[in-house]
Amino acid sequence: MDTLPETLLSTIQNFKVYDGLPTNVTHPFASSAETSCGILQDIIQASDQLANSLNQYLQADFTNTKLVSLLRQQATLSRSLHLSDLNIQQTLYALKQRSKASYGEDIPQDRTTLVDWCVTRCEAWGKLVGMETFKDQVGEGTISFVFGGKVLVVDLELSIDRTNPLNPIIVVSKAKTSYAISSPEATTMDGSLSLDAFLKDTFKSFFEEVQKPDEHRDPVQAARLGSIILDHFQYLVMLDRLAERKEDGGVRWFVDVDQLCTVVETFSKSEGEAVALSISTERPPLDIFLLRAHTLPLPYLKSPSLSFLTYLSPLAYLSLLRSSSALPPDTSTSLPSFDIPLHQLRSSLGISLKGATIATLTLSPPIESHIFPASMSIPTLTARPTFSLVPRGSDLEHVFPQLADLPSTALDPADNESSGRNVWFLDFTEGGQYPGIVMSQSRMREIELVINPLSSMEIINSVGIMSFGTGSWVDLLINPSSLVSPERYVAIFRSPSSSYPPLQLRLTAPEEPGFVLHKVPVNSMKEVWGVLEVVREQCWLNEILLGCEWHTEGLHLTHEEDDEQGSEVTEADLDAVLAGSVTPRKIPVNVFVPSYSGTPGPIFESPELNEMTPRVCRTKIVMTSPERPPISGLVEMCVSFDETKPRGISVELNGAMGVDMKLETMEEICRRGGALSLPGRIWAKAHGSSQ
Repeated sequence: MDTLPETLLSTIQNFKVYDGLPTNVTHPFASSAETSCGILQDIIQASDQLANSLNQYLQADFTNTKLVSLLRQQATLSRSLHLSDLNIQQTLYALKQRSKASYGEDIPQDRTTLVDWCVTRCEAWGKLVGMETFKDQVGEGTISFVFGGKVLVVDLELSIDRTNPLNPIIVVSKAKTSYAISSPEATTMDGSLSLDAFLKDTFKSFFEEVQKPDEHRDPVQAARLGSIILDHFQYLVMLDRLAERKEDGGVRWFVDVDQLCTVVETFSKSEGEAVALSISTERPPLDIFLLRAHTLPLPYLKSPSLSFLTYLSPLAYLSLLRSSSALPPDTSTSLPSFDIPLHQLRSSLGISLKGATIATLTLSPPIESHIFPASMSIPTLTARPTFSLVPRGSDLEHVFPQLADLPSTALDPADNESSGRNVWFLDFTEGGQYPGIVMSQSRMREIELVINPLSSMEIINSVGIMSFGTGSWVDLLINPSSLVSPERYVAIFRSPSSSYPPLQLRLTAPEEPGFVLHKVPVNSMKEVWGVLEVVREQCWLNEILLGCEWHTEGLHLTHEEDDEQGSEVTEADLDAVLAGSVTPRKIPVNVFVPSYSGTPGPIFESPELNEMTPRVCRTKIVMTSPERPPISGLVEMCVSFDETKPRGISVELNGAMGVDMKLETMEEICRRGGALSLPGRIWAKAHGSSQ
């Protein structure tokens, strides 16, 4: 059936198909922001068409009743046809969504046919991504594959051990990449050794999984590993098509990752040496390095690109430290030697370590969206990135490859007639496997200013990003499923050693909306460092707040609280209160997060542009608790993220009369994840308890 002509009603119905506009996409740094932007543009265009059509109908003379009746009949028939077409579209969409379910690899049960099946899978992957695939039998125990693109060539060599005819074993003996360079004299350039090792490990993981004993083999896991191989091949094929265009950089699309690794690893080593010198140690602790330096570059960790370890929670760091205590230190000369060996770190991060925040630099397929602003570097307008450890880092710059005949960004669709463009992204979801990072509105503003310093700067202090939710970013972090935004949360924090009474924490939710960060478009390494600085501080604050199990104030009453309300006060309790020696059942602690603003002031408020200086406001959390009796007043503890301090954390203590507790000790407590325990430790110190 030919395509039905559009009517006024069908134009509206088209936007009701399978919830085409996601309700949770409220900012440009979401995974489906491009799709949502395209749908919004279609809605605007359709609205204009509807308005014009309705204006045309106003001029028509509907005095002929027979004509009106025929028009009504035609409208009814058209509506029925459009509803039928709409139902077909919804059914097809539901079936396509169902087809995404994975039931696992169809691994043969007969071990004698498993080797041939693995060879067939390798051949299928190459053909699925559009690479020329050649298979060659070299003797009885070796099979070699050549996957060829326009520029990229991947050689894969498989070794087969048929010592046991009933259970032959296949392993990856070699993976090698090379690039065919077009020139008057055609030449071949060796590929990256790191990429070779990455591809070899990827195939190795798949073969090991499918060859496990039947009771340990997981077809679903095998299917996941197979899809990872396919994804890696698809990414390399996309780079191959770009590298074919010599005027756009050619083979640089492949070699740029290794060139960038050399730059960032050398700089990372300098920062590691600066951290070790500041705390007088030979090997800097990894957690302190991540708090003070510009993340840890990890090439080819989860994709054929560069990943950055941005943050590591205290629990994750301690787990890694304990598991690697018996391992030898690193011998690599390109990266600093940490207290946790890098091979142990990469192994743990490869299997999704809880508490680790990883950002991956990746190139997107061609997209038609124009929501991302043009990249510009104006150091005087942005406070990010900072280089407190190694000041010469401000001179380092590396711009990622871009297409020559396409503008890197376009704000007007008329500026870009191509069907799409490739965009470099920092991905925080590992390709959609994880939900992203909860960010406050002010930090989302700062990320926007990192990639576009002139974005909305005139109104940044008065008008922010629109929020369609009703709660704050704290609600999104600790209570995402609730439909009600409470004013306060409560929690009980207990000392593992019972050195102080339980802390009754009372958190006031800030009046600032929140968003979930998925990916950020970047064009240079400085933008990457600036974005990751903001994300690192938010992750540090999120981890502190997630250290307790919070409940909405007034909605949860435990049995212990109920018993305390009904308990009777004795004479001994009154005497202890008068003598100032009473031990409270709980210590009330008020917790709040001050408003954060790391953005510079408006440009045009300064008499001269040179007078405008960027400012960085420290991310902090403030706690207050009562002074020890009979002293009146409050004790205030302010824990701030401060990369200039030896541990990356700064603690300020106001009040606490007569308490002799060193700031270095409190900073170490916060570094180990005990920021919320500071009020209890200060109480114990004031009452002479040993820590």
